[in-house]
Amino acid sequence: MSTSPAMIGTLFIFSAPSGAGKTSLVNALLKTTRHIGVSVSHTTRAPRPGEENGVAYHFVSVDEFQQLIGESAFLEHAQVFDNFYGTSQRWVESELAAGRDVILEIDWQGAEQVRRLMPDAVSVFIAPPSIEALQERLSNRGQDDEETIARRMRDARSEMSHYGEFDYLIINDNFDNSLEELRAIVIARRHRLAAQQLRHQATLATLLQEPAS
Repeated sequence: MSTSPAMIGTLFIFSAPSGAGKTSLVNALLKTTRHIGVSVSHTTRAPRPGEENGVAYHFVSVDEFQQLIGESAFLEHAQVFDNFYGTSQRWVESELAAGRDVILEIDWQGAEQVRRLMPDAVSVFIAPPSIEALQERLSNRGQDDEETIARRMRDARSEMSHYGEFDYLIINDNFDNSLEELRAIVIARRHRLAAQQLRHQATLATLLQEPAS
């Protein structure tokens, strides 16, 4: 009977309300940390200016998205505002089996789905230092009208009420400090005994080998 390949990469779930600074932290983490990548989600929303298909997202129609759901292709999927988003299970598992860490940027509902399927996933919730700071960040982005910002603020309060379901909590008050905290979580996870045993089997075998008589 065939067995699944050993998973030596770690699946990280990063969740945050819109405007908390999650994407900026993830981009900085990718620049300062090796062997880690972000899952490119499928979405039914229209591309924004400058977004490339297959880079920012895999842009698909609603019918295509529903077909993928029927094929059980997603590790998690959810409706956010008026659009659908989903994470390819096959791609995530292949990256983990190759020893690479994977980041999922998903909301608390998606995180809940992923934890059920992959209980070894490490989840991190990123929160703003205050409601006022979140409001200011959303307004300063210049991406949304007042009605959309108001809706994002309402959703933020709901999202933040689920912080207790995550393994780690980071308050993004100081960007550099928050980045170091994220890196510390990633690096510490890589040095788990089980992961190190898989990565360094040959070295460990040599270290424990009895000397020739």
